[in-house]
Amino acid sequence: MPVKKKNVRRKKKAKTPSRLKYYLALAAVLLLLSPFYYGYVIKTASYTWRWIKDIGKNTDYRTYKSFGIRIPSNYQVHGIDVSYAQGKINWTKVAEMEEDGVRIRFAFIKATEGLVIADPYFKRNWKEARKAGIACGAYHFFRPRKSGLWQARFFVQNASLQKGGLPPVADVERLDGKAPAAMRKELKEFLRFVANKTGETPIIYTGISFYRDYLAGYFDEYPLWIAHYNRDRLNVSADTNWMFWQHAETGRVNGIGHKVDFDVFKGDSLAFERFIAKSK
Repeated sequence: MPVKKKNVRRKKKAKTPSRLKYYLALAAVLLLLSPFYYGYVIKTASYTWRWIKDIGKNTDYRTYKSFGIRIPSNYQVHGIDVSYAQGKINWTKVAEMEEDGVRIRFAFIKATEGLVIADPYFKRNWKEARKAGIACGAYHFFRPRKSGLWQARFFVQNASLQKGGLPPVADVERLDGKAPAAMRKELKEFLRFVANKTGETPIIYTGISFYRDYLAGYFDEYPLWIAHYNRDRLNVSADTNWMFWQHAETGRVNGIGHKVDFDVFKGDSLAFERFIAKSK
């Protein structure tokens, strides 16, 4: 005789209330759209990919895609130098641009050249860059065949050498047919006059080869700004009195329609603030 099976009721799993499901879905959507997700999760993934990509490479000198060049990233203070060659610049966009902590904090701006050439964009660049919060310094393109004293007078007359910025700069990178000793004589006259008028020790800008051939040992009391491109470090002796290094000449920056030189300051952010404070 067949045994009658008992009806066994299986316990059903408790259904998640529909309202709870709604709240969970809403929370997931909010998480995906939240600053937390993009600010931490995606950022972490980006850093991880960068780390994997840079395995075996010099991480102190790597490519910054948005700036279009390799930058020595073991420096904290980065800047540019500009002249009429960069055209009209949107300095607000320059100041706002940033990649991996690299942003433009200072700018050297061409003011004059020789005895009669004043850069047509200087006044505007000086005003707008300072308004955007960028520390500025004016430079003069030095011509050895002209009087150093009269070049200095022309520079001081036309440049905005107010306190609170970077020291004035003498850009010397060619002999113009003059003997090295004659070039140095005129340069000393220029530097002496500018120092007396401004109360600041001027900076000398030059290329690394020009420095080694004609300036080394003659102007050791002046801070240097040296051009040496596409290297992971500035190849000078430890006792060289350099403060700025122009490491690239083909950078890209938002707000500038042409290629631009990139520079770094030798010290950290605190040292940079102290350096500027000397001018106040």
